[in-house]
Amino acid sequence: MNLLYKSTRDANNTATASEAILKGLAEDGGLFVPESIPKLDVTMDDLKDMTYQETAYAVMKQFLTDFSEEELKHCINCAYDEKFDTEVIAPLVKVGDTYHLELFHGATIAFKDMALSILPHLLTTAARKNHVTKDIVILTATSGDTGKAALAGFADVPGTKIIVFYPKDGVSRVQELQMVTQKGKNTSVVAIHGNFDNAQSGVKALFEDRELEKELADSGYQFSSANSINIGRLVPQVVYYVYAYAKLLQNQEIEAGEKINVTVPTGNFGNILAAYYAKQLGVPIEKLICASNENKVLFDFFKTGRYDRNREFVLTSSPSMDILISSNLERLIYTIAGQDAGKNAALMQQLKTEGAYE
Repeated sequence: MNLLYKSTRDANNTATASEAILKGLAEDGGLFVPESIPKLDVTMDDLKDMTYQETAYAVMKQFLTDFSEEELKHCINCAYDEKFDTEVIAPLVKVGDTYHLELFHGATIAFKDMALSILPHLLTTAARKNHVTKDIVILTATSGDTGKAALAGFADVPGTKIIVFYPKDGVSRVQELQMVTQKGKNTSVVAIHGNFDNAQSGVKALFEDRELEKELADSGYQFSSANSINIGRLVPQVVYYVYAYAKLLQNQEIEAGEKINVTVPTGNFGNILAAYYAKQLGVPIEKLICASNENKVLFDFFKTGRYDRNREFVLTSSPSMDILISSNLERLIYTIAGQDAGKNAALMQQLKTEGAYE
């Protein structure tokens, strides 16, 4: 049975997994979420001996149900190959009494490589499945890491173009140089005056512009996204937590069913939301610890129940966390609001007009 995806702002706006990946963002400005979180159909005992690629298939087939086994395995094997500098893709390393899942072994040395290595393959497969004849224009906002990883992932992929927007003074010098020196006939990079939130809001505004959509369609193009608002970015991130738990079990650091805590440095809330989905999927997770920097809008939200972006934006040494509008939090709000799209839409409108909701 196919798992459908709903918009967080309109319950009647549904899509298959491949359609949601192609669209990136729902027409109403909402984010696509699965109608229900599936469960793993293999045990942790089975998973502990699997490779990263095999684990990825076991997880992703539960979410991307309109992809065939052949299609999904092709996407996974094309993504997680010799472009990674270690055969195991994501080593689990013990430091003191904690474990660290190393997600920096990809082409750009950013954890974003993990999901952005597979997204181009998921997107082009989704385009074929849905008989799309237009070129897909990927619009992406970045606070540093996503930009280069997305550019590297989509460089010279047939039938696609990618445009990355970044805050001129809001990324590191190395990240900026990585982006502006990217090779590929289909890649473009645009610096904006402002911060990441301005870039992200601008990209969302382009997605929601129906006149622009028609103009693009007449010219043979359609928009999609490589940010974690795209479920094709989010679903591959769920794999991290399933894989990490299985390897802890293999290493005999935990017993089957024993709960673990997960700590994630958090900016746009995609990576820790993937951990939340992994917990719903059946991974025994106790606490999800949302690590923040000086732009602690999420820390304050979880402490007070009030989300307030009306504050000073601080440039720090961790630009990927320098975010005041954490897009993926909307998916969690939709869930805890009882999947009430109307209630969620009202909160998001309040955030847009007033800069806060409670």
